[in-house]
Amino acid sequence: MKYLFSTVLVFVLALAGSSRARAQTEVTLITSGSAREVIQQIVPGFESKTGYKVKLLFGTSRDIREQVARGDAFDVSILQEPLGEVIASGNVVASSKTPLASVAVGLAVKKGAPKPDISTAEAVKRMLLAAKSIAYPDPATGAAAGITFEDTMKKLGIMEQMLPKIRVVPTGTQALEMAARGEVEIGLTFRSEMRDPGTDIVGALSPEICAPTYLYGLLSSHAKDSAAAKALLEYLSSPASAPAYRAANMMPAH
Repeated sequence: MKYLFSTVLVFVLALAGSSRARAQTEVTLITSGSAREVIQQIVPGFESKTGYKVKLLFGTSRDIREQVARGDAFDVSILQEPLGEVIASGNVVASSKTPLASVAVGLAVKKGAPKPDISTAEAVKRMLLAAKSIAYPDPATGAAAGITFEDTMKKLGIMEQMLPKIRVVPTGTQALEMAARGEVEIGLTFRSEMRDPGTDIVGALSPEICAPTYLYGLLSSHAKDSAAAKALLEYLSSPASAPAYRAANMMPAH
């Protein structure tokens, strides 16, 4: 009996030690600000399930890619294309590239204003040419929504005609704020960032003319705890995370 008690005690202490070690492990996740809200919704579930803690770092898409490419400390990153430079740097595990979700560029107008027709490519082209002003996040800062939308205007063959109407701003939030104040007629950014109560959301632009942006998870080649990093990436791409992506107007990849 004494031997059995000692064995059980050792087992319990070993489990407790393991739990403490997991709780002390901090996983650093870096991602762009456009994914801030949804990641902040997902992380508590992961922490509760695993006992690991997550340190979140945010920046622009371009800043995050540059940090990863030059080898800054992180364990898991969430990035958007292009990823060539990041993968070539050797600072991520190329085989770990995991699609998490996709998000479309959406369009909003001042609350109460007429909603334009965006049901077809031709309707979007007419709408943009008729608009007096539009705002979207600045592609020069690496804002993926702005980059994607400028590709759309080029695809429609109206980029030059639109230039006098364009107002670029640092973030999608600011683009919608301008629409809410009536400073521009149209505000554009990712659907996941459209939360300004002073605007009415018209909808997402069709993938026919505006390709959705995909979020990918990647493991660091220098992760402090590779098991913890892998567990986080698996959770981000699991069915448990899907409701949070949908609630943020993203389409989960799995």
